[in-house]
Amino acid sequence: MILLSILVATLVGGVVSVLLASMVSLTILTKFADKMVAFAVGVLLTFALTDMLPEAVEQGLPLHDAGWILLAGIIAFFLLEKMALWRHGHHEILPHHKVSMIVIGDGLHNFVDGILIAAAFLTDPALGWAAAVTVMAHEIPQEISDFMVLLDSGLSKRRALFLNALSGAAMVLGGVLGWLALESAQAAIPVILVIAGSSFIYIAVADLVPELHRKRSLKDGAIQLGLILSGIATSLLAQHLHH
Repeated sequence: MILLSILVATLVGGVVSVLLASMVSLTILTKFADKMVAFAVGVLLTFALTDMLPEAVEQGLPLHDAGWILLAGIIAFFLLEKMALWRHGHHEILPHHKVSMIVIGDGLHNFVDGILIAAAFLTDPALGWAAAVTVMAHEIPQEISDFMVLLDSGLSKRRALFLNALSGAAMVLGGVLGWLALESAQAAIPVILVIAGSSFIYIAVADLVPELHRKRSLKDGAIQLGLILSGIATSLLAQHLHH
């Protein structure tokens, strides 16, 4: 019965949050995907620097180790992108590889949330359902930012929805593995969080910010700054609801 509850809760937390985010992203915001890249920068950096990394340290990962893992993760994503460029021989592959990294990072984050939901259910079923609802609220702004990145990379609405749902399904996998082997699964959480954070930071700084700099007018800069700050504010509100 507990396992069934974990499966349903992780589906709600992972897949339903994607569907709710898609309703906003693929209807109201789809015409503004190019401008909403700035919003995604604020969301990704805020989640990485004020949510994932502090949570990893709070769960026992030494700050010094977290810094090294973060650095290694950023270098690994840099090499991953370089290998794609070397293999294809031109820069048009870059948007597609940006897609891969955002899906990987989001999938890792969802996997961790699945483990945390499983831990909550094994403590108290009521706590598990509360965790699922707060995770869903926490995920929606991040999923919206992911949709904006995917749409800006040239993906169709259907493809963007499929990839976001795929990364959301990683929460179910985390929930099942958390139920099967909670202690060993929880031990891996801090490291996974930092790696996921490194992917968010790399995407934001290496791919999205240079894209924003292509528009150099004062008006564009003001709009971008406002959207970045909106992304930060939305992420902080989601974190507050989550905690």
